[in-house]
Amino acid sequence: MSDVSLVLRSTRVITPEGTRAASIAVADGRIAGVLPYDAEVPPGARLEDVGGDVVLPGLVDTHVHVNDPGRTAWEGFWTATRAAAAGGITTLLDMPLNSLPPTTTAAHLRTKREVARTKAHIDVGFWGGAVPDNVKDLRPLHDAGVFGFKSFLSPSGVDEFPALDQVQLGRSLAEITGFGGLLIVHAEDPRELAAAPPPGGPAYAGFLASRPRDAENAAITSLIAQARRLDARVHVLHLSSSDALPLIAEAKRDGVRITVESCPHFLTLTAEEVPDGATEFKCCPPIREAANQDALWQGLADGTIDCVVSDHSPCTTELKTPDFGTAWGGISSLQLGLPAIWTEARRRGRPLEDVVRWMSTAPAALAGLTRKGAIETGRDADFAVLAPDETFTVDPARLHHRNQVTAYAGRTLYGVIRSTWLRGTRIIHDGVLTEPTGHLLERTN
Repeated sequence: MSDVSLVLRSTRVITPEGTRAASIAVADGRIAGVLPYDAEVPPGARLEDVGGDVVLPGLVDTHVHVNDPGRTAWEGFWTATRAAAAGGITTLLDMPLNSLPPTTTAAHLRTKREVARTKAHIDVGFWGGAVPDNVKDLRPLHDAGVFGFKSFLSPSGVDEFPALDQVQLGRSLAEITGFGGLLIVHAEDPRELAAAPPPGGPAYAGFLASRPRDAENAAITSLIAQARRLDARVHVLHLSSSDALPLIAEAKRDGVRITVESCPHFLTLTAEEVPDGATEFKCCPPIREAANQDALWQGLADGTIDCVVSDHSPCTTELKTPDFGTAWGGISSLQLGLPAIWTEARRRGRPLEDVVRWMSTAPAALAGLTRKGAIETGRDADFAVLAPDETFTVDPARLHHRNQVTAYAGRTLYGVIRSTWLRGTRIIHDGVLTEPTGHLLERTN
């Protein structure tokens, strides 16, 4: 190990085999070995001993709306990747919509990459978009390195990214399956939404009624049918309705190639606690009742839900009007997802190893990021150093998001992130960030 430049040592390192005292040797940005705690430090290597703080693999967030270029007043690569680094995230995948242009052609992907290239504090990859008129663009996007394709089955909220109907879904899915790609789906059925009462006013109950569970359940049922017919690989985004869990579990048992994510807001916030006019809690699908949340946690425990990612969907303060009918829907949580999930997990008796699996290992596997998601030899030396038993109270003014609008304001959370490391370089320590050193990632399989 003569080329080792860094040894990161802790009494608690989370590895695929469990948590143990270890010294992690780093060479050329990768993990050269996970060694015994008291292993000799190679000549010329720097030792960083973090004591009893936990070293875990950098988180992988596969669901982030960066909104750059075109809507950078909402976020942007500079602020999004700073917030991610502060939250222990070392890799994110950017969603193809809410930017202008959307990532629906290879040319648009090139535009987005050029914008991100000098602003990325962490590693960044990109999803492509599947919309009604771009079946011909799907393979070129795949060949250009996107990690898969995002589609909506109901209106997306922006005109430049229209939803697919069932015929269009089948065409896009057949094309994507033909070259071995992945379709990730916002699954709400437009007919069920149209039949529901329209949202309006400051009361959260009215908004919740406008996005019924049946909309998710029906859309997921149709997606499973399409995936079964085509032997396609599909992924359900931001699952909110626990009623859909038996449908998904049965499909998995039947061999349907389906995976599922949920999000920190569904797993830590409840409809019962949303105050009138508090549209920082508005998202689609919506935050549901406490009993629904309990069932989602059971879905995580039994493996029906594969991973937890942010669905960070920010906007300006002005767009969060106090009317649930007119306010922009989206929750900002990029910096807070790890402590939010860890706070609830520890309350429910789930270990930190589970959180690492849900928020790092499983998202990396979903995207095929074979060098991310675990502390083991050969992987990128991406780490978060966490003080899991320390608490902090969320102060929006201290967040790195461009707009300090958050549903977590004032909450006391467990888990203080001491530092974040990208390929063996510490990129944030005690809240202070280095200059951007992130890479732009492409799919390699």
